[in-house]
Amino acid sequence: MQIMDEKGSIDQQLFPKDVDDNKIIEMYRWMSFARALDAKALSLQRQGRAVTYAPLVGEEATQIGSAMAMGPKDFFVPNFRQHGVFLVRGLPLDAFFIYMKGYEEGSTIGKNVNAVPDIVPVATQLPHAVGIAVAQKYKKTGGTVVTYVGDGGTSEGNFYEAMNFAGIMKAPVVIIIENNGWAISEPRKEQTIAPTLAQKAIAAGIPCIQVDGNDVIAVYKATKDAIANSSKGPTVIECLTYRMSMHTTADDPSKYRSDAEVDSWKPKDPLLRIRNYLTNKGLWNDSKESAMADTQLKQIDAAVEKAEAFKADPKSMYQNLYSYMPDVLKEELDDAVSANFWQGTG
Repeated sequence: MQIMDEKGSIDQQLFPKDVDDNKIIEMYRWMSFARALDAKALSLQRQGRAVTYAPLVGEEATQIGSAMAMGPKDFFVPNFRQHGVFLVRGLPLDAFFIYMKGYEEGSTIGKNVNAVPDIVPVATQLPHAVGIAVAQKYKKTGGTVVTYVGDGGTSEGNFYEAMNFAGIMKAPVVIIIENNGWAISEPRKEQTIAPTLAQKAIAAGIPCIQVDGNDVIAVYKATKDAIANSSKGPTVIECLTYRMSMHTTADDPSKYRSDAEVDSWKPKDPLLRIRNYLTNKGLWNDSKESAMADTQLKQIDAAVEKAEAFKADPKSMYQNLYSYMPDVLKEELDDAVSANFWQGTG
């Protein structure tokens, strides 16, 4: 499914009824904010002021479109690249940068965000997501769980086990495959021979759809429809997008892919097409762009300043693991305190 093409033209037959120009402007603002946040995080990491980072540039439409489709009762389970989703869902910016400094407190997600922290081991978040969805169904909360996995993650056992369980339990979960073309250095064509990744859901009896992941409106509609149908069971959505940057800051993509390949995706930039649409309709101009960028940069810089003034408490390593602290962990904490384990941390 594609609703907005690369030139910003709209397929009116597929256009969602609950989307108007104001919402498209909101989508564009969030996508721009996500890209600005990404640039700052990458810069901080290169300066030695942040830990290893997974850039999202090029994948903003998949993240913002799906995030804006979620309601207040919905829950989301990320992997390690859903910074844009966290942004829309209300994670405080300073918490994002505190996490980027390697502090546990940055992974303490407020209840208003309805999410778990970043999950780095590939595809392990999917069984978690399905389990949370089954709990939502059991408790009759009316909420849906939206979770994300990369193209490489669809070759992991956890992906298939989670889908099978979701299908059997008719769990209210939406699994979004963020197909950015590369599983670190492994190209899509070499890590699975399936014609599409979406169709992997068929064996589990789960409806599936493949969408243009650089089309924010198509992603929004696909996710909104899947959430609306989640009382009947799960849906798998494959979003075709592209990772314009490195897998993480520990990676050098120039070693395994050509500049020509990257250049071929630049005209498909998700921000470019929505900017074309808004400009063509007279809804956006350079002045508005500059004002938006300035406001967002000030917000980001203020959050960085707050994060860098933050004083970590090593006790958080023990306090945020469980809903209650098991005796064995309490013993370790007591031992650490009595031994003055974190002397001099301030």
